[in-house]
Amino acid sequence: MAETAAAKLLANAGRPNAEISLVLTDDAGIRTLNRTWRGLDKPTDVLSWPQDEPTPVSPERTDLLGDVVISLDTAERQAVARQWTIEEEISLLLIHGILHLLGYEDESEEGALRMREQEAHLLGKPLDRVEPNDFPIFAEDRQEIPDSRYNRAGQNYEQ
Repeated sequence: MAETAAAKLLANAGRPNAEISLVLTDDAGIRTLNRTWRGLDKPTDVLSWPQDEPTPVSPERTDLLGDVVISLDTAERQAVARQWTIEEEISLLLIHGILHLLGYEDESEEGALRMREQEAHLLGKPLDRVEPNDFPIFAEDRQEIPDSRYNRAGQNYEQ
């Protein structure tokens, strides 16, 4: 499922031969990366880093699109909250990461909506948002609640 959706997205973006590095990790691993690269000391579901930017050594765009890192711990909790399989959640997170590599953003409401539309189209199903409180493991310790772009109320939450 994830590979098919990713291939379709890359073909639609005119990058059918793009290479992506995928790392599957746990909450501790992604929290370390999130703290190091984004200054956010908390786990998240997916991170991505583009690598296809031209450089003085290689002034042309390469087939190496970038890296996507997914927390399997967070993916499992989000899958339970959405009542779908871990494979479906990993597919969503992979597509989300690739969209970022292709230049999509979700910091603005308009950008987030555009990304959700692409994700729903590629996965062939509507995407329910999940709220931090949908993760019962972390309900008591708000410091450990994963960052989720898909909260039903469309609100950010404080950690």
